[in-house]
Amino acid sequence: MTRTPRASVVVSFSALVLGLVSCQSGQSGQSGQSRESKASLLNPSPAELAQLAPDSFKVLFETSKGHFTVQAFRAWAPVGADRFYFLAKHEYFDGVRFFRVLPNFVVQFGISGDPTIAEVWEKRTLPDDPVKQSNQAGMITYAMGGPNTRTTQIFINKRDNSRLDSMGFAPIAKVIDGMHVVEQLYSGYGEGGRGGPDQGQIRRQGNGYLDRQFPRLDSVVKARVVKD
Repeated sequence: MTRTPRASVVVSFSALVLGLVSCQSGQSGQSGQSRESKASLLNPSPAELAQLAPDSFKVLFETSKGHFTVQAFRAWAPVGADRFYFLAKHEYFDGVRFFRVLPNFVVQFGISGDPTIAEVWEKRTLPDDPVKQSNQAGMITYAMGGPNTRTTQIFINKRDNSRLDSMGFAPIAKVIDGMHVVEQLYSGYGEGGRGGPDQGQIRRQGNGYLDRQFPRLDSVVKARVVKD
């Protein structure tokens, strides 16, 4: 299967998947966390990291384009869901940019805009979860750079991407409201390596790099676990 982001360029599905690889590798990024949350993100408690997420929980994302709501199910991917719950509870996603938005494929985000936080979390890899759900439109999955390399980057599937299932991409959640907002996120910059944002530069320089070179990117204003 191919897609054509430009009339003169044909990109294979394999090339698109390469962009789902989480780059493992200036200090002006703003992240937006409260002082308490930033302290927890810079020095996460092993005991709290070991806590299990609820069986199901919702996260409301307020973005520069509007709101969307995500529901996670621990039974789908418990290791990934536990990490997602910790990050949302501690305001990790506040201020992050949607740095890879490809029409008819995915929306990818999750690199902290604060390089000091990004450095902490790129080293905290997760063991893989078995794939129990399919990467259909609206499903949310971690990016990864090979087995057992998931950290904080996630992507929202914008179409049926079930080919990713056999590659080990295990969905942890789905968008239950506001998918139209996801579809409106700015997609004009394309791929890193083809003129789009570079993941390594985001990690090293934070939102300052993105604000200077990719000012039209949309962002998460804040993301909070919704109390039922």
